[in-house]
Amino acid sequence: MERTTFDMQELAGVDRYKLLTGLIIPRPIGWVGTVAADGTRNLAPYSYFNAVAATPPTVIFSTGRPHGRIKDSLANVTATGEFTLSIVDESLTRAMHSTSTAYPPEIDEFVEVKLTAAWGDVVEAPFVAEAKAALECRVSQIVDLGAPASASVVFGDVLRIHVADEVLDGTRIDHRALRAVGRIAGTTYVTTADSLFDVEE
Repeated sequence: MERTTFDMQELAGVDRYKLLTGLIIPRPIGWVGTVAADGTRNLAPYSYFNAVAATPPTVIFSTGRPHGRIKDSLANVTATGEFTLSIVDESLTRAMHSTSTAYPPEIDEFVEVKLTAAWGDVVEAPFVAEAKAALECRVSQIVDLGAPASASVVFGDVLRIHVADEVLDGTRIDHRALRAVGRIAGTTYVTTADSLFDVEE
């Protein structure tokens, strides 16, 4: 087959973004809940999100710094050291997409998109009550990328996981019932219930 090779150092930022996010799919969405130093709640989705270890239970999300601006989620976790991650299911896709808008820091996205803020056991940051699963996390480290920093990766220790009984079988998750949403590119998404198949041993 014929291939086109791209030197990533020679591409414009938008083209690097299109290639990476178009190929690394689907990307799970971490709906990050935080609280600002003044008490304002914040909710924002990140498709640079994943689990990276089970022992210790660790997740990451990464946020860019457009034009050097630190996003609210990063500012809040830097100040408080805490955040939640709500798992986005198909029924919450439109609300999640709405919170991707860059609202001013004083806007409470829970109020703006009419979601219910729920509070866990150990973290002073809200999660989405309507979500079928949510994680309470404490920041373990923040790694800046680039010089000067153009992105930051937040590592979180998972302290509690709250899961709706309807998608749970012991500690196994029914993915057809969860219908978690992953991002493809732009406004295109996919669910965990789409075209599932098993590989025979």
